[in-house]
Amino acid sequence: MTSVSQHPVAKPAAYNPDAKIPALVWLKSNLFSSVWQSLLTVIVAAVLIRFCWFVLDWGVINAVFYTADPDTCRAATGACWAVIVEKHRPMLFGLYPYAEHWRLVLMMVIYLVTIVVSLSPRFWNLRLLVPLWIVATSAIGVLMFGGVFGLRYVPTSEWGGLPLTMLLFTGTVLIGMPIAVLLALGRRAPLPVARSVSVVFIEALRGVPLITILFVAVNVFPLFLPAGVEVNKLLRITIGIAIFFACYQAEVIRGGLQAIPRGQYEAAASISLSYWQTTRRIILPQALRICLPAITNHIIAAMKNTSFVIIIGLFDILTATTAVMQDPLWRSFYIEAYLFVALVYLFFGYALSLYARQVEKWIASGRI
Repeated sequence: MTSVSQHPVAKPAAYNPDAKIPALVWLKSNLFSSVWQSLLTVIVAAVLIRFCWFVLDWGVINAVFYTADPDTCRAATGACWAVIVEKHRPMLFGLYPYAEHWRLVLMMVIYLVTIVVSLSPRFWNLRLLVPLWIVATSAIGVLMFGGVFGLRYVPTSEWGGLPLTMLLFTGTVLIGMPIAVLLALGRRAPLPVARSVSVVFIEALRGVPLITILFVAVNVFPLFLPAGVEVNKLLRITIGIAIFFACYQAEVIRGGLQAIPRGQYEAAASISLSYWQTTRRIILPQALRICLPAITNHIIAAMKNTSFVIIIGLFDILTATTAVMQDPLWRSFYIEAYLFVALVYLFFGYALSLYARQVEKWIASGRI
């Protein structure tokens, strides 16, 4: 007789009514696992629903989106977004001559395109980036200053709004990051002199408010210059903010350097790498990857620190908005104006955060 092989037959899984609805399982385990948690969930949900309804009712349903008459806004029960439509140009561009605002729009387009290209790994080539930054910087300088090609000359004292915020922020990061790296390396350097200078510099500047540094840059620094020599006020402010930023960032980078195992240094020494070769090729790239979230945090803070220039009379987007809202016809709608400014800061801050997370994914995948 021929034997017939018997194959085991899989038993059907036991029926679980909750398996078909994983959302219910998640809700039960995370939001309604006990009486007190259920009560807290209901209270929080009620508050959120009430808040969302208020935002919808005030910000959309009963809001005024466009009108040239402030009395129409006063008669409404909702938000007056018309104040942004009416005042967006002085809010975004500050004291810059009204007829020349097209130059600022073009400048911001060039700026954003340059930044986006520079942050994309596919364009990380010095042969491409160096000419790009030279051309972009020259074009931005021509558009902002004027005085050539038939453009009206505009001094830095009349710059303002969002373009000024963007330039201050970019200058802060581009100048501050190299200084931060040098200070962090200096604080861990084997040379006592370099270590002492870095410690004194970091602790002295990190221990004073940013406003103090701005006042020194504007009022005290010119006293040390020779007679007849003058440094542009905007440049002084940018350098002051950059140095303040560098002192905080240096401690973040130093934390990343301390996290590198000793074996990395020993491995570099075993193949006869010099101090700078070891630092540039092995230690610093790893340290920057380790402290990337903290670096991003300070970069976002640097963007918001540009608003301190109100102290020395420069009109960034926040200061320009404050000045615009002195108009008695629209003064009562300051909430909407400041919400608009907050959204601008949120947009750039969130974009930086998203990019930092993308960089972390690229690092994890070995792309960079």
